[in-house]
Amino acid sequence: MGFAERWAEVRTGFERSFWVANISELFERFSYYAAFAVLARYLHEVLLFPTEQATQLTGMFGGLVWFLAILGGATADRLGFRRALSIAYLILAIAYFSMGSLNAAWFGPLRGTLPLVTVVLILPALGVSMVKPCVVGTTARAASENVRSTGYSIYYTLVNIGGFLGPIMASQVKQHMSSENVFRVAAGSVFLMFFAVLAFFREPRKSGETQTASFAETGRNFLKVCANPKFMIFLLIFSGYWIVYWQEFITLPIYVHDYVNAGADTERMLSTGPLVVIALTVAFSVMTQKMAAFRAVLLGTLVSMVAFAVLALHASITAAYMTLVVIALGELIQQPRYYDYISRLAPPGQQGTYMGFAFLPLGIGSLLAGRIGGALLHRFGEVQHRPELFLWALTAIGVATTLLLWIYDRVVKPSESEAAK
Repeated sequence: MGFAERWAEVRTGFERSFWVANISELFERFSYYAAFAVLARYLHEVLLFPTEQATQLTGMFGGLVWFLAILGGATADRLGFRRALSIAYLILAIAYFSMGSLNAAWFGPLRGTLPLVTVVLILPALGVSMVKPCVVGTTARAASENVRSTGYSIYYTLVNIGGFLGPIMASQVKQHMSSENVFRVAAGSVFLMFFAVLAFFREPRKSGETQTASFAETGRNFLKVCANPKFMIFLLIFSGYWIVYWQEFITLPIYVHDYVNAGADTERMLSTGPLVVIALTVAFSVMTQKMAAFRAVLLGTLVSMVAFAVLALHASITAAYMTLVVIALGELIQQPRYYDYISRLAPPGQQGTYMGFAFLPLGIGSLLAGRIGGALLHRFGEVQHRPELFLWALTAIGVATTLLLWIYDRVVKPSESEAAK
């Protein structure tokens, strides 16, 4: 098929709701990663939370999204995509504005209470957990069969563009105004999407579609997954990857500011990973397409997990950027094949359930990353004054995760036939 024919398919194969939903997702990711880029230092330096509390709260902010997304699909199905999306963007606008107001004078009497800050940081997860199933569901419903795979590629690309632009915006706003205004710009961005959805989004309908599971069905699906010990062991081991990975947002900005260069633009630095992913996704897809799924997961995990050793060996801004590049390269190798591997582990007829719970390691990893990273950074940086040991500890966790994955494959030897038992 020539370019002209393919372009005609793309131009006519998507309903308007597809473009509205996916463009709104770009703005949602833009806001999310802008907030994530400044959050750890904002809590630590502006709101004066100790390192361990600041990292725990940042890890909670990133982790709850992946847990609540399990219920977000059922919620979106009950409400309808248009209503769920508009509510989600309204929640996000309120949440980000509240995060930027934590240091405001009118917030003063309540600011010192940790539960209030916790509640404010939970709000974005409530919104994001509904956005994702709505956008992915709209992509499935509002795209013709012949362009559906292209639709998911567009979705993935826009997510990474948002992840790239968010930290850039955070850097510019923080340089010229303040961290608080980063959250306010994020709030304005998603508030704009609230009106865009109401004005332009129409509920996509397709005959014969499979509906999202109800809350009761989601609960039963969770029990089914828990009843497969091989799969649960794999998810728990792979959470180690995300414990290390999320440090780039949770502790790396604090580490670079406190122990490498106090003038470093840590917000702009965090745009490195998404840029590498955008630039090299196609090339790495071709390079790894003939590699066995688990081998790609193992190799990608090892590459990402040794990234912090680069900064440990040479404490410089250049090394910090190289660390982020190496993490992204490992992600490019393993992430697409990870979902391929999960689909092969799933018993017949349960692929959807297993793919839904494949996100659990991201949530587990983020929640633990804040607690573990903060404790290690406090111990080695603030107590022992040997901050490089913090990076070696992260590397050790990553290498141990890779070794456990290799042992898992050798000892448990999961296969499609065994998983079906």
